[in-house]
Amino acid sequence: MVASYATSYSHSNTITDSAAAGTALSTGHKTNNSALGVDGDGNPVTSIAKELHDRGYGVAIATSVDPDDATPGAFYAHVPKRNMFYDIAQDMARSGYNMFAGARLRGKTPEGGKDVKTILTDAGYTIVNGPKGYEANKNKDKLVLLNTTETIDHIGYAIDSIAENLSLPFITRACLEHQLKVSPKRFFIMVEGGLIDHSLHANDAGTSVKEIIDFNNAIRVAYDFYLKHKDETLIVVTADHNTGGMAAGVSGGPYNHVMSNFNYQRVSIEQMQADCRKMLNREQPVTWDEMKKYLADNLGLYSHIAVSEKNDKALTEAFEATFVNRNNADKKTLYATFNQFVARTFSILDLNTGIGWTTSGHSGDFVPVFAIGAGSELFHGFQDNTDLPNKIRRLCGINRHSNKLIKLNNPTLN
Repeated sequence: MVASYATSYSHSNTITDSAAAGTALSTGHKTNNSALGVDGDGNPVTSIAKELHDRGYGVAIATSVDPDDATPGAFYAHVPKRNMFYDIAQDMARSGYNMFAGARLRGKTPEGGKDVKTILTDAGYTIVNGPKGYEANKNKDKLVLLNTTETIDHIGYAIDSIAENLSLPFITRACLEHQLKVSPKRFFIMVEGGLIDHSLHANDAGTSVKEIIDFNNAIRVAYDFYLKHKDETLIVVTADHNTGGMAAGVSGGPYNHVMSNFNYQRVSIEQMQADCRKMLNREQPVTWDEMKKYLADNLGLYSHIAVSEKNDKALTEAFEATFVNRNNADKKTLYATFNQFVARTFSILDLNTGIGWTTSGHSGDFVPVFAIGAGSELFHGFQDNTDLPNKIRRLCGINRHSNKLIKLNNPTLN
């Protein structure tokens, strides 16, 4: 196995966003933040997925967030702004790829236009929901697999364990199974653990750790396939950017924090926010004793994790401000908003676990690159994110400048 690092800056910024980073990883071109599938001047650029599809490869694009989100969209769409979801859906239909998977589709139907699901079905796609929907339709040639309920922009955090929803390992297995049916000799699969980014934006360390474990379980699905097809399979694992600047170490804190405290966390910060919202909206007032039990049962505070007198006071003050005085000084992040009590709770959880943060946005850190299998030695050494698709092109015999196929004995890509 090869382990290395890559830079992730965009054409316009030292710190990239997902659209620019996704475009670099999929096409080998730098672009401006928020742009998708175009270069820095706005010209459309072609992704490695499209090039392989046009050469007879099966292609599947999957994520734990929405399939029209920035990273998956970079492999098939060409738009100046990542939030142009209706245009992105049209590009999805035009791509002809065999499979897409994720939470939901967000494109709003313009007056007199077709809705995005009709656009996809007219292009020959069968749209299904959840594991049951996939099992009943997995023999279809072109699939769009969405979450069981299309209510939020992700399939649900692993820590919240919503049994009927999709999971990233299931999505990975479904994509692999589908490609083995429709294009068994040659295929390319891109699977994104997009919820890692969501939980890091929220500075929710415990949820992030469990999302990374879930992502590792998805990699295991691909790795098990690799073990059976070592000579023809390449697996590349990387990130589009760092989020949150999460680190082991808290400013001003001692060195004896226990990361095993993550084991006591049972809910994500988003789930706690939803639970608190229900408590605020009910007729019966919430008591501190009731909330203290919630913290013990779901986060381990007070029951397994000692809370200092100072932090106990901070929690009770935040509780009174939020639940008694209804003074919600909300903390806003990219994907969610949290009330004062929820934000304070997770800050204290971080202190007791030993996790520090530099931001609730992205950071400009190098990202790791791991590769195993056919041609993995090319990914050795320090590199830029634009180098990764170009190395895959080289392995598949695609000349980037002529855009022509050089040889046909291509490795299967997973």
